Amino acid sequence: MLILGIDPGTAVTGYGVVRTGPQPILVECGVIRTKADRPLPARLKDISDGVRELLARHRPEAMAVEDIFYARNVRTTIVLGHARGVILLAGAEAGVEIHEYPPAEIKKAITGVGNATKTQVQFMITKLLRLKHAPQPADAADGVAAALTCAMRHALTHALTARAGALRPRRAP
Repeated sequence: MLILGIDPGTAVTGYGVVRTGPQPILVECGVIRTKADRPLPARLKDISDGVRELLARHRPEAMAVEDIFYARNVRTTIVLGHARGVILLAGAEAGVEIHEYPPAEIKKAITGVGNATKTQVQFMITKLLRLKHAPQPADAADGVAAALTCAMRHALTHALTARAGALRPRRAP
């Protein structure tokens, strides 16, 4: 299964593409940058275009998007919601299965601790994917973390379903 993970932002949107399997593999990661001097609608279009390009190039089966965190500045939260909106729309139009995870859930899935630092998340991504160094910048690592969280949840669900099938009582012939 191929998963596109997204860490939304209006200035920098991080992404990571992970292939699941016995050992998850990092296919690609990076960021979509927008220019601060451009109006918000133009920046949202840039984000949308970038995500659509990733979806077209990789054709993932699923997309994992970090959910909104509530910033102290209400405007920041609202603008982040706009960015998430165009990202979710791009995924829905591409027909991929979309999963949303709160930041604390992603951190907990990757590090075991819901309030882990970015450095701790990057360290664990490096170990989990057997990389020589952490994905850079941090926003790209956050996109990879979202994809890995989805991969882990998918593997767990698959394992539990298989286990439940094995435990199901069989009817006598």
